[in-house]
Amino acid sequence: MSLNKSMHPRNRYKDKPPDFAYLASKYPDFEQHVHTNLAGRAMLNFKEPEAVRALTCTLLKEDFGLTIDIPLERLIPTVPLRLNYIHWVEDLIGGQGEPRRGIDIGTGASCIYPLLGASMNGWHYLATEVDDICFDYATRNVEQNNLSDLIKVVKVPQKTLLMDALKEESAIVYDFCMCNPPFFANQLEAKGVNSRNSRRPPPSSVNTGGVTEIMAEGGELEFVKRIIHDSLQLKTRLRWYSCMLGKKCSLAPLKEELRKQGVPKVTHTEFCQGRTMRWALAWSFYDDVTVPSPPSKKRKLEKSRKPLTFMLLQPTVKELQSQASSIGCPSNPRPVETITAWLEKTLSDLKVLYKRVPCGRKEQSLFLTVVENTWIHGRQRRRDQGRHLRELPRAPPSGISTTPSSVTAQHHSSTHIPDSSHSESHTPTAAQGPGSVPQSGTIRANSQRASGQEVQSQEEETSCVPVKNSGTEEDVIMESSPSITPNTILAQTALPTTTQKQEAIITEEVPTETQEQEVMQPQSPGAVQHFLFKCLVNVKAEEQDVAVEIHWVEGQNKDLMNQLCTYLKNTLFRVVAKPLGT
Repeated sequence: MSLNKSMHPRNRYKDKPPDFAYLASKYPDFEQHVHTNLAGRAMLNFKEPEAVRALTCTLLKEDFGLTIDIPLERLIPTVPLRLNYIHWVEDLIGGQGEPRRGIDIGTGASCIYPLLGASMNGWHYLATEVDDICFDYATRNVEQNNLSDLIKVVKVPQKTLLMDALKEESAIVYDFCMCNPPFFANQLEAKGVNSRNSRRPPPSSVNTGGVTEIMAEGGELEFVKRIIHDSLQLKTRLRWYSCMLGKKCSLAPLKEELRKQGVPKVTHTEFCQGRTMRWALAWSFYDDVTVPSPPSKKRKLEKSRKPLTFMLLQPTVKELQSQASSIGCPSNPRPVETITAWLEKTLSDLKVLYKRVPCGRKEQSLFLTVVENTWIHGRQRRRDQGRHLRELPRAPPSGISTTPSSVTAQHHSSTHIPDSSHSESHTPTAAQGPGSVPQSGTIRANSQRASGQEVQSQEEETSCVPVKNSGTEEDVIMESSPSITPNTILAQTALPTTTQKQEAIITEEVPTETQEQEVMQPQSPGAVQHFLFKCLVNVKAEEQDVAVEIHWVEGQNKDLMNQLCTYLKNTLFRVVAKPLGT
């Protein structure tokens, strides 16, 4: 995700990123590193040190009139990030364009901070450097841009920060100091082995910094603590002390260190550019300085919130108007009223709480409070409801007995029936014809069906059910045990009939109409305490068409609002494709 929208407001690249195609057409040295992708867009490979260097030199030349040389084996700065730092220093010292004095600790080969500050604002700089190669390049860059009267580059011993650099400048009070410290403590940390979260993607650009530029004992945390230690001795020699940080986790312990030392004025900020974020810390011992406010924690919420929108063209609107009477709309409703009525019907079906709110003459607004996600898996729910209804016992057709006896008799209609002259222990023979019915005696259930499957254990249990003989008044007893007592027969005949069981099930599972009305009675949207999200739906006419906009208000997840918007749109289109009642 690009962070350009969160750049400093005065950063020239905030709303106008570099045009690689234009720069390539103007600068041949830059053109050789630009290639065109399949979409026809000019691209740059930030993994190549030569390409990164060409971009930095080209931007400084094009936008600031600066000409610099940078060796590939030293740190190549990115211009938007350095420009963010310059603009923040302007905020600290209270303005731009005024003569100010600053210190750049470890200026690097490019000497970019002093060059930008001097060329943009006319600031005076003391630039320190410990590396011989960086010192030589920085000196030449200052000279070839004719800024030697504003920038002084000095070579200092290793581990020198502020104290030794200011020995010869004892009478001068500086307005600020800047520092881009070494971020890493060792080679492994510089490669991201110990410091980079495994879930983060690898860096998108190459790191060309020398050892003294990217690594220091203890990393950036200890390096900045040494600057804090120097500031405690220098105090009011500088109005503002500042440092850039490469890791957000370094910010809290450094602020705690300043608090312990009793530093009165402390602030911090974020530098956002491209896909990179940096942080900066500043402190002062002056009581009269103005402290800029830290960045808001709700930075992401500052983005413009565009509503979700879909259009209903004139043919679709006319078809919905022709069917509006089916949902209770008056004859010849206006397009906006028609679409609003259809939306209200859909929201009612979804059990979404809504109410109309005041709006313009040619539009309608609905305030929605969504308590439950009722629009996903709708097809599966309809299937389950249909299956549930099919599984409910149904009332039998009139004139057909549904007693357990008849059901059992039908179940055993394929049972082999012995001749009535045979005894009870007679082995079953072939089934009689369809018209032959035994007049008396008992029938013993087979231990196997004709297909060879075994009879279930439930069927093998003792079960004596009286079955009315169609020819006589005698009862035919279906038995599976040799002994039957009168008590058993009475107990079986006392069982509830299938119709009684069915009535009991329906009474228990199907709520009455009054209960259903009580359950479905909607609450007022304002009275709901727990909800998924709230949004505002605007329906307005756009010439012959109708636009529907859904604005986020508050809630847990905007994805749910996206789903609801898609559901409402698809529902309206389905009504047009398949009118109600067809």
